[in-house]
Amino acid sequence: MHIEIAPVIFLLFYLRKFMRENSLYPEWDKRLSNALVISAIIFVMQITMPGVRGIAMWLCFAAVGLLANLILTKEEFTPVKPVLNAVLPYIAITFLSEVIKIVSNSLYSSLSGYISTGKTFALLWMFAMWFIINRQRKALDNEKKKNEKIEKEIQITESLKAALEVQVAERTAALTLQTEELQHALDELKTTQKQLIHAEKMASLGELTAGIAHEIQNPLNFVNNFSEVSIELVDELKVEIDRIDAGANTNENITGILNDLVQNQQKINYHGKRADSIVKGMLQHSRTGSGQKEEADINVLADEYLRLSYHGLRAKDKLFNAKIETSFDESIPKIRIMLQDVGRVLLNLYTNAFYSVMKKNNQAGGDYQPLVSVSTKKAGGQVEIRVRDNGIGIPQNVLDKIYNPFFTTKPAGEGTGLGLSLSYEIITKGHGGTITADTKEGEFAEFIIKMPLK
Repeated sequence: MHIEIAPVIFLLFYLRKFMRENSLYPEWDKRLSNALVISAIIFVMQITMPGVRGIAMWLCFAAVGLLANLILTKEEFTPVKPVLNAVLPYIAITFLSEVIKIVSNSLYSSLSGYISTGKTFALLWMFAMWFIINRQRKALDNEKKKNEKIEKEIQITESLKAALEVQVAERTAALTLQTEELQHALDELKTTQKQLIHAEKMASLGELTAGIAHEIQNPLNFVNNFSEVSIELVDELKVEIDRIDAGANTNENITGILNDLVQNQQKINYHGKRADSIVKGMLQHSRTGSGQKEEADINVLADEYLRLSYHGLRAKDKLFNAKIETSFDESIPKIRIMLQDVGRVLLNLYTNAFYSVMKKNNQAGGDYQPLVSVSTKKAGGQVEIRVRDNGIGIPQNVLDKIYNPFFTTKPAGEGTGLGLSLSYEIITKGHGGTITADTKEGEFAEFIIKMPLK
């Protein structure tokens, strides 16, 4: 058999394949290809030219030695060592047998059986190792493919992550821009809201103007009347003093005139303070709320705004009349409230009540008697204010919407839709209370305010 060259071809083939798969040193690929060609030529010479078999065999041993030295000394060929280990036993036995043949043919003949057996086992070892190496190589290839797949997935993940980060950055920038736009819109909305609230205050102040004029006219009339009477009394006092100079006894007349003057001055003072109170109330109502609470008599506040609202409406419609009923609980102590804000709530409820009875009065016959009633009472730790009218009422289907901003049941131009919305905010958020409504369309409407006493 001429298979001595087979391990060389096997080693060269495996080395070349290994170098190509691992892209190591392209120059080695050419060298190994040339070596494979030479090995093939030697193999052909062994078969066709028996005379050169010995030379070809020793060339094979030299080639194996060179390849072994290459594999053992070059670090990049370390993974090929198992293949070298697979073929070395066969090469070593073949080399040893050839050396023994040269030294002693008789010794070679006596050991030929052992040598053949050794070669057989070496070949079995070579094929077994080849099988194991192939399995390991396939396992490594599979592991490599698996790692490549994982790396590819990682690269895809990194690519997706980078794309996602770009999208997140773009979305964040867009959201930031939207947030800035929304903040700008919110600021504009707050400004508009303040302007609307101010407009609502001015509108309610306009409604108060006629009532204030009527209310302030009464104390001014008293002041004027009592001033005139006081002047007359002073003239009478001068006459009595002249009579004293004439020797007449006028002490009682003088005392009576002085008492009348004192009473007149007291009445002038009272009605002057009343006018001052009305003016201060008007100024308070027109100011922006400071948010500061102060002690106030809720009964006085409720009564004063009721009369201002009624006379304001009468100034617009001289023919309108309504019955007013009040029931104030005198046991209610002074409570801490924001005066102008609560006054604005009461004014809004009164204005709505008078508007409702006026509308019904215009629609109903002569038997209808407009009625607005206001009552207060202390209930537990709360003060309760009820404003009730027997007007047109509120439709049940809109009852849940009456506190919404800009919602109104009045015709266009007669209401802003902010009155009850602001009233709700003032009572619930500003004073920790509640405001509710009870109504029956066409018959009545009643608003109930509850605020804590403390």
